[in-house]
Amino acid sequence: MQTLRERLNQSSKFLVGVELVSIRGSMAERSAVKARTLANELVASPHIDWISITDNAGGNPQMAPQALGKPILYAGKEVVIHLTCKDLNRNGLESLAWQLSSEGFQNILAMTGDYPLTGNGGMAKPVFDLDSVSLISLLDKMNRGFDDRHEKTQFCIGAVTNNYKLLEGEVIPQYLKLKKKVECGASFIINQVGYDSRKAHELRLFMDQNEMSNIPLIGNVFLLNSKRAKMFNDGKIPGVVVSRELLDVCLEHGKSADEGKAFFLEFAAKQMAIFRGLGYRGAYLGGVHDVASVETIIEIESTFSSEDWKQFAKEILFSRDNEYFYFGQNSNSRLADAATRTTESKLKTNRAGFMYGLSKLTHEFMFTPGTTLASLGAKICSSSHDPQQGPTPMRMLEHASKSILFRCKDCGDCSLPDVAFLCPESQCAKNQRNGPCGGTHGGHCEVEGFGDCIWLRAYERLKHQGKEQLLLDHSPVLQNQALRGTSSWANNWLGRDHAASLTNKKTEK
Repeated sequence: MQTLRERLNQSSKFLVGVELVSIRGSMAERSAVKARTLANELVASPHIDWISITDNAGGNPQMAPQALGKPILYAGKEVVIHLTCKDLNRNGLESLAWQLSSEGFQNILAMTGDYPLTGNGGMAKPVFDLDSVSLISLLDKMNRGFDDRHEKTQFCIGAVTNNYKLLEGEVIPQYLKLKKKVECGASFIINQVGYDSRKAHELRLFMDQNEMSNIPLIGNVFLLNSKRAKMFNDGKIPGVVVSRELLDVCLEHGKSADEGKAFFLEFAAKQMAIFRGLGYRGAYLGGVHDVASVETIIEIESTFSSEDWKQFAKEILFSRDNEYFYFGQNSNSRLADAATRTTESKLKTNRAGFMYGLSKLTHEFMFTPGTTLASLGAKICSSSHDPQQGPTPMRMLEHASKSILFRCKDCGDCSLPDVAFLCPESQCAKNQRNGPCGGTHGGHCEVEGFGDCIWLRAYERLKHQGKEQLLLDHSPVLQNQALRGTSSWANNWLGRDHAASLTNKKTEK
């Protein structure tokens, strides 16, 4: 029997995966019995190529996905385990990955994860020691045996991307992060839930034009109903968007005798056909809670002719007003035009103000390896009473200035130059150091109180210099927690922070 990796890379068959949402409670719970029953039915279906199991979806506590996955795996069906960074640090993630490999789980979908919402006794403390890029890097290292020091794992590493974004400063960083995920070891990609065929086509074209045409791309098909559409339109699920126009369509069909069930099943089948027509390797079905719905969607899609998807693509174009597109639009197909780039939007404000320019200039003079000030700083700190802190007056100046200018949290492993002199420790809910997560909505962080996404702001700062394509040139960043509470200036000058390892990598290249 072929593995998922083999099917993705060798088979010409359009593949179908189904998402199985985990539950809260033990395997004896009524909800677990229901989930196991659905899993057994999916295992028995010859149309389903793999079953994908969520990891504390929506930031809620749930049973570990491998508990539901074992019976499925041992029954002979391919399983994709979701692995997220919100609940475990890097040691916990590595430990779990070793366990998964030992138990036969070879397919992992690596994600940053949703911000925690609930927990026993209140909201859980988020971890986010790693993000999706650094998690992919970790799994790739395990596949290489940590440079041949350990037994090599055989993970087929998947990643998620989300280009269904409103602003240029959201879309482009998502594409740059996608490239970084592939560079770090992702071997297949699933796009986020979305309902715009032009954006779906744009993603395929972007990958084709950026040396990722050989990476299998899976289209996300989430079965809607009027209630779910309203929830998505309200922004209650981070990163998932339903436009007002689509919501009105869903609400209208929800008034029918069957509450729109027939319409929504056909709508999902049309999306599936569009992904097939656009050259995606398969479809990922979510929002389905019975195998009958899965089979109906697949059956409806099989009745379409090979050219029907082109008409469906013209129907499912639910973008928002003033939404940014990377490519221009073809006037006939109404999809993306590979030959033309959209005129990039003008920035409403100058994010690259005086403080950004001053910060950049100061960093170049003080922290560029080989400069006079960098060499002097290294000499002073190395000869001080505490080399981790440097001279007391210098440490006091560093702490006061960075606290006032950047809201510094004294992490000791500074990423200010990586994020256009914005602090991910204090200004990003998930401490994202390798690009944005997929949860922004109209440029705003998914977590209340954090305002505009720092990666949107960083992109706009760099764009004023014509360097926006270099936004993630530094990745992947891996923060060293051992440096917390020490001087980031001393750590940089003495080569103890992540910047030293990134400099060494560039030198090796």
